[in-house]
This record gives sequence, structure tokens and C-alpha cells, in this order.
Amino acid sequence: MDKKFKIAFIGAGSIGFTRNLLTDLLSVPEFQHIDVAFMDINPRNLDMVYQLCQRDIEANGLDIKIQATLDRREALKDARYVIDCARIGLLDAFELDVNIPLKYGVDQCVGDTLCAGGIMYAQRDIAMLEEMCRDIREVAEPGCMLLNYTNPNAMVTWYCNKYGKVPTVGLCHGVQGGQHLIARVLGYKYEDLDIICAGINHMTWYLSVKHNGEELNGKLLDALMADEELSRTEKVRIDMMKRFGYFSTESNGHLSEYVPWYRKRPDEIKNWIDLGVWINGETGGYLRVCTEGRNWFETDFPNWLKEPPKVYDYEKRGQEHGSYIIESIETGRVYRGHFNVVNNGCITNLPDDCVVEVPGFVDTFGINIPVLGDLPLGCAACCQSNITVQRLAMEAGAHGDINLLRQAMMMDPLVGAVCNTDEIWQMTDEMLIAQAQWLPQYADEIEKAKERWAKAEREGTLIPPIVTEGAARLHVKTVEEMAADKEAARKNAAEADKAKERPAAK
Repeated sequence: MDKKFKIAFIGAGSIGFTRNLLTDLLSVPEFQHIDVAFMDINPRNLDMVYQLCQRDIEANGLDIKIQATLDRREALKDARYVIDCARIGLLDAFELDVNIPLKYGVDQCVGDTLCAGGIMYAQRDIAMLEEMCRDIREVAEPGCMLLNYTNPNAMVTWYCNKYGKVPTVGLCHGVQGGQHLIARVLGYKYEDLDIICAGINHMTWYLSVKHNGEELNGKLLDALMADEELSRTEKVRIDMMKRFGYFSTESNGHLSEYVPWYRKRPDEIKNWIDLGVWINGETGGYLRVCTEGRNWFETDFPNWLKEPPKVYDYEKRGQEHGSYIIESIETGRVYRGHFNVVNNGCITNLPDDCVVEVPGFVDTFGINIPVLGDLPLGCAACCQSNITVQRLAMEAGAHGDINLLRQAMMMDPLVGAVCNTDEIWQMTDEMLIAQAQWLPQYADEIEKAKERWAKAEREGTLIPPIVTEGAARLHVKTVEEMAADKEAARKNAAEADKAKERPAAK
């Protein structure tokens, strides 16, 4: 039976993500007459993604006309589901997230979840989300669900549930990615493993890995260490498993910036990372990949239109949770996945009000989360250190509170390991001033920060920057350089959100 509802994509100009997720959705037989809205602030990005997706729809014989708009409120009107994949400030802000902390010795691989970059990303998101959640409450279908793919996922999901008053679930594919890795190293098929993960987004732990009822966790560390490639590309994850007893979902580069031990000394960073793929730990690696991907996509877009359209095939959908959640709610088909939700007693040794990533089931009654009990104490401690930063940063963004923002920076594991308090204060001022256009809640504090900065300049008391490109930074390829390997450039542009293959540096 055909379903009729509206789904809105906010930040629909995301290069490959929007198209892939829409393909998954429209592969569900009951969803072939739904309403779809795309919204983005960049008309060029919006138009390119619209053209590709509308062509796919028509090639598959569906009678759906995408509503493409620059007006968020128009896109949200009557929506039953909203997918948020917006990056506030785009690459301009992202560059500031990476490069300003680097002047103070904070060397990030990604900078979108925790650390100085992730904290500031949250401030920009929250400024937008205050308005977007209001719009959802006012013009979307009553009870509209927000599916959040935007980072920092936990902070955004926390804010939307607490202050936005919109039912929100955070979604990520880190658990699936780690399961693929585990399956390969243990010699099993992905679908034959039964896993239980729990923790927080980007720091979730494989508490159980079973095959035909046999627990395999005890074999995993030796298998990882014996793998020639993974022993070079996943040094941080392997070391964390040695120390804490469980494998983390998150990739080497991501994980290295959420803890204080692997990126605080420039001369030691290369001991823990690999330069084969950005996500293995490269300085500013995700920024580089996103920049290259965007530049190539714009250059190569006419050739994308010449390629065969995507085929909607129910049996060949991707592994993003979003389409399966909507399918389960609308059809009653039960789906099991891992979701970011308000804890509410699921993990009993983490705060009830924080956002955790845990297994759950979806059906017509929504997302149902079981009680898991305590995390292993060491794993809980790692999560708690990140939750403290998340709480401070989320509340700072909600209230425009510079003191909470500074304290979030101080409590961040990597920032605190690298910087002293005066450096953190100055770095916070510099990031606020540089990102002022995206931070309306800090308008008064930014003026004060400008005054402090000018006074320090006059008096010669500014802390001088560290002159560095980072311990492991690679060159951003030009379009001409990427043209030498068009296949690789196109793959990068389509999948800049995550690296799916993990070769080591040669």
C-alpha cells in the first residue's frame, strides 16, 4: 500500500549523501509517491544535486517532483520527517575550525565532533537549529521527527531534544563501518556477525561480537595486531583496545583527537597515524578531502549527468539507518540498528540526560531502546570525559555563554593536553571573532573579544602563534592534479563524507 507523506532534506547540497539516502528511501516499494523537498543555502549546490536526483527519479519511472528551495520554512511545511545534513559556514568555517587551533598547537584530523573545531561547529549549528526547530514546531506535521546526520552529532541531538523541543534521533554509520572491519579481520561475512555496541557517538564500544552464538571479542585484538595493514593504519584503535579491553567504532584519525594521548606532541603524532587515507589521522585530512571533493564535483558535474542514473533496488540499499527507520515506522517492518538518543537510563553509569549511541528496535511505535546497564568502567570514563565537553559546549551555544564555551575548551581532552589556560582564552576569542557571521548568540561577547584582542595588540601581550602546517598535513590537490586520476577524484567527490576503503600509506 502506497504511503503519502513529506520528507525534507535540510542541507541537501551535500555532495553524495543526499542522493544516496534518497535512493535508499525511494527503493522502498511503498514510498514511490511520497513528497520530497530539498533545501540548501547554496543555489548552485542545490541545483546540481536536484538535477541528479530528479533524473534518477524519472529514470526509475516514479511520478515525484522534488521541491527544491532556498527557503527552509517552505521545505519544512507539512513534513513528517526532516533529515538534517547541513554544514553551517560550509568549508570557510571548517577551515577556521582546523587552522586557528593549529596556531596554538592543537593538531586535529577532523575537528567536527569534539576538540576545538567540534566545539565551534556546535556553536554555529545551535544558532541555526534554534530557528529550524521553531520552524518545525510551527509548520511541519505535528510530531515531525528530525533525523540528524549533522556533526557534532551528540551535541546537536542533545540540543534539539532539550531546547528545540523536536523529537530527534542522531544517526551515524560508524558502527557499520567498524563491523565491516571486524568481519574482514576475523574472516566472517558482515551479515553473519551479531554485535552490540554502546557508548557515545564516535566513541562507541563493541561490547559483544558473536558468530553463531560464539563470543569473539577475546580473539579480536590478536587478529587486529596480526593484520599487516591494520597494524599500521589503526594504531590508535588497537592501543585503545589494549588499554581498555574493547574495540572502538571510530576510525584511527577521529579517535586520536577525542583523547589526550596521541596528538599532543607533534614529534610523536606520526607514530600513531598513517597517511594512506585521510581518516587514518592526517592533519586537517577531512578538510582536504571535502575541499578537493567539492572542487572536483563542480568541475566534473556535466560528466555525472552523462553517467547512467541510479537504479532503485530494495535489495541493494545502503546501510544508512535513515531509510530503514522511516520504513519501519510507516510499514511496521521491524528494524534493528544503533541510534543516538537521550540516555534515559539505558546506560546506567552515564548521565540520564546525555545522548548515547546504543542498539534499538524500530516499528510502528517508533524507536524502542532497551536498558543495557553499566558500560565497563574504563570505557564509561572515556565517554564521560567527552560528555562533559558536550554538555558545556551545548549549553554555551544555547545561551551564548562565553564562560561555558571557554570551559568546554579547557575540559576538552586534546585541547587541555596541549594548551594552558591563557592560550585557551585567546584561542576562544580568536575563533569567535573569525566566525562572528555564524554566531549571532555571541554578538555582545564578540565585541568584547575584539576589544580584548585590540588591547593585547597595543600592549604587545598577544600570545604569538605557532608557525606550523601540522605534523602530518598533505597538499590540497588542484583540479588539474585530480584530473590525472579522474576515477579516484570522482569517488572522493561522491563519498567525501567517509572513507570506505582504508589503504595504508605506501
